[in-house]
Amino acid sequence: MDIIKSIEHEQLKNKIPELKVGNTVKVHVRIKEGNKERIQVFEGIIIKVQGGGLNQTFTVRKTSYGVGVEKTFLVHSPLVEKVELVRVGKARRAKLYYLRDRVGKAAKTKEQIGARIEDREIVLKEDLVEEPAVESAPEEAPAVETENVVKEEVVDTVKEEPVEEVKEAPAEEAKKEEKSAE
Repeated sequence: MDIIKSIEHEQLKNKIPELKVGNTVKVHVRIKEGNKERIQVFEGIIIKVQGGGLNQTFTVRKTSYGVGVEKTFLVHSPLVEKVELVRVGKARRAKLYYLRDRVGKAAKTKEQIGARIEDREIVLKEDLVEEPAVESAPEEAPAVETENVVKEEVVDTVKEEPVEEVKEAPAEEAKKEEKSAE
């Protein structure tokens, strides 16, 4: 493998979200302010997806206080915490630049009827689970297994005890006495 490709392969995320143009998404972005870190959510419509590999980006557009705001995110950036799917939009083009000229409800894409909101992910790298190395015994003396079977018997014994008559609670007796006194 080429040196550059091997370095890029290390930087790739294991799983990336399935991004389609026209979908409304919430992008959770990690923001550093001084020595503090917080996560900010940017919700909007994906208007374009471009590039491939480590340089793959997607642009999300929303209107905030009447002003259109577009942000471009790297898919494999460590600052992008996660991408949630909110609505599945219907788009017939690869780039939805025409949404920039629209205002209000016209700036949205139509919702795909009957679409399920599933956060599908594309697996790029398989998580390799390290298996513990099994040490083999020397073959000169094979181990002989002996089984000691322990048999336990459980015997239920039930003792019958005479049942005494149930006396009424003191509160109930007080109520009966009040009724008889009246």
